[in-house]
Amino acid sequence: MMSSREALLALEDGTTFRGRSFGAVGTAAGEVVFNTSMSGYVEVLTDPSYRGQMVTMTYPLIGNYGVTPEDFESRRTFLSAFIVKECSRRVSNWRSRTSLPEFLAAQGVIGLEGIDTRSLVRHIREAGAMKAMVSTEVLDADGLVAMARESPGLVGRDLVREVTCEAAYDWTEPLPDLPPAEPRFDVVVMDYGVKYNILRLLVSHGCRVHVVPAYTAAAEVLAREPDGVFLSNGPGDPAALPGIVAEVRAMLGKRPIFGICLGHQLLGQAMGGTTSKLKFGHHGGNQPVMHLRDRHVEISSQNHGFVVDMDSLPAGAVDVTHVNLNDQTVEGLRCKDIAAFSVQYHPEAAPGPHDSRYLFGMFTELMAAQK
Repeated sequence: MMSSREALLALEDGTTFRGRSFGAVGTAAGEVVFNTSMSGYVEVLTDPSYRGQMVTMTYPLIGNYGVTPEDFESRRTFLSAFIVKECSRRVSNWRSRTSLPEFLAAQGVIGLEGIDTRSLVRHIREAGAMKAMVSTEVLDADGLVAMARESPGLVGRDLVREVTCEAAYDWTEPLPDLPPAEPRFDVVVMDYGVKYNILRLLVSHGCRVHVVPAYTAAAEVLAREPDGVFLSNGPGDPAALPGIVAEVRAMLGKRPIFGICLGHQLLGQAMGGTTSKLKFGHHGGNQPVMHLRDRHVEISSQNHGFVVDMDSLPAGAVDVTHVNLNDQTVEGLRCKDIAAFSVQYHPEAAPGPHDSRYLFGMFTELMAAQK
C-alpha cells in the first residue's frame, strides 16, 4: 500500500483544510472547483479542460473501480490536484489496470482526502471558485495562504497552448457502442484540448477526422478543403485567445462549423459576443438544459467556468438555442446566415448522459447540405 502524508489545502481567502495525501507528493497551485458526477472520475482526471484547476468530487467515495486506460479522454492528466472525501484503495473492476493512488502518483498529481468536502463545496458555492494551493511540503497555513494569493488565476491565461497537440494527426477509432457510419465527410478538428469521445463520435457519424494544433491558421485549415470544421473544448479564459478568435472568424461562412465548450465561446466571440466568468462554474453530469425551439429539456454533462454573455450577441446574426435552467446562462447558439452552431455543454458526455448526441447528426446534415 502506498504511503500517505499530511497535506494542507489553502484558499486565497484564508480558509484551510487539513487532510492526507494520496498519489503524488509536493506542492501545486490551481483554482478549486467541484464536480457533481457520481462516477466518471477517470474521464474527469484526463479531461484537458481542467488544466489549471483542482477538482473536488462531491460524491464521497472515489476510486473503487480503479483506472482503465480505455476510459481516458486524453493522453494524460492535466488538472492540478484531485480532492475527495475518501479514496478507495480496494479496486473492484475487471477492466481496471491500476488503482487511483498509483495512477495519480505516476501522473505526478497530488490527491487529497480526509477533508470535509461538503464544507469545501458549500464554501465555493457561497464565495465562488478561487485560487488555492495544496501541499505535502508546506504545512504552515499562513504561508500556504500567502502562496495561494500570489498564484496565477484563470482569468487572462492562455492555457490552450499547454494542452493542444504538437503535430497534426488522424483519428479513426469509433465509439464502442455506436458502429461507424460509412465515411462521407472530411472534418478538421481544432484541438484546443479535445476529448477523445468527441473524436469517437465524429467517426461514428461518418467523418474522416484530422486533428490540428490550436494555433493552425484558417488558411491552412481551408486549404485541406474539409467538409466541416470542429471547434473543440479546452481550458482557461476564452477572452485570452484573440488570435484563435480571429482564425475562427476567418473560417465563418467558408465551411460548416460546430463548436463545443471553449469552441462555443470562441464562436460566440467570433460573431461579436463577449464572455464572462461564472461564480463557481458548471461541472458535473446532471445539468438541465432547455432547447428553446421545442422546450425539450436535456440532462447534460458540463465543465466550464466561463460563458458567452447573452446580451452581447448581435440579435440579427445569432440566435440563442439553449439555456441552462439553473441560472439561465447561454448553452447553445446558431448563426442565422452562416452554417455554424455550438453548445456550451458536452453532448459527447464522458462522463454523463447521452441526451444530446443528436447534435453530431446536425453537424453531418449541415455538411451534407453544403456538398
